[in-house]
Amino acid sequence: MEKLVIIGNGPAGATAAIYAARANLKPLMFAGNQPGGLLTMTGKVENFPGFPDGIEGFDLVMKMQEQAEKFGARIEYETIERFTLDPGGIHRLEIAGGGVVETQALIVASGASPRYLGLAGEEKFRNHGVSACATCDGAFFENMPVAVIGGGDSAMEEANFLTRFASVVYVIHRRDQLKASPIMAERARKNPKIKFIWNSVVTDLLGNGDLEKLALRNVVTGEESFLECRGYFCALGHIPNTKVFDGQLDVDASGYIKRIDGTTRTSCEGVFAAGDCADPRYRQAICAAASGCQAAMDAERYLESRA
Repeated sequence: MEKLVIIGNGPAGATAAIYAARANLKPLMFAGNQPGGLLTMTGKVENFPGFPDGIEGFDLVMKMQEQAEKFGARIEYETIERFTLDPGGIHRLEIAGGGVVETQALIVASGASPRYLGLAGEEKFRNHGVSACATCDGAFFENMPVAVIGGGDSAMEEANFLTRFASVVYVIHRRDQLKASPIMAERARKNPKIKFIWNSVVTDLLGNGDLEKLALRNVVTGEESFLECRGYFCALGHIPNTKVFDGQLDVDASGYIKRIDGTTRTSCEGVFAAGDCADPRYRQAICAAASGCQAAMDAERYLESRA
């Protein structure tokens, strides 16, 4: 029987493990099939406090993990395929490779996955021009042409942010009008560095090593063209990794876990949520780490109340 199990070892899960381990809870952390989460798929991270020269995303996660293990956290590189949650009771976790783990408390830090178009080039040029986070990677495209894919508020926010660095920001949208709110759409339209490419979709990403251009197709005329582009930012939203909790945890319309009264508590007593799986707004490593700290403290207090 475990006192505390943590799902995910990204910034949220790793920070929760550090705090829980220092509280002598001896947490068991499951890293899953993408250890470190989205941060390991990012190149240099320049906005995480304490690293003035930046640090590779993978290295940052590994340092967090090392710190957690130093204080007694245990890490298993396994995926949990089924959860049976018992409010206020013992939670049962079935491991994909076989075996069962039972725990008194559970922290869900399973993260979220960016929604891409599904083009082969998106994977090919990951960290070589392709990104899903302008805040994370925009500064790497100083005086370069970049493209934002999407037409909602997230796309307008990304596009406006990128104008701080890029020479020009192309917004590529498959329709002839934006889905964004009027204020966000107007702000983008008034920005002289943002240019809209309407009724168009990306069909391919091209380049030698790094991204160099996009292949486009107009969905109305069928015309095909190429666009010089060094940065490709997909702003089609994120998919929280919470499907496995269907029917057991309350989530919002997009699948993000709902938290109670400004804490990390969920609708199931003894289960806490941290990081991107419960954060539809910020999705930054530092925010995830902070919520991991909160989840560990909430879990510790919960376990104390049951002692």
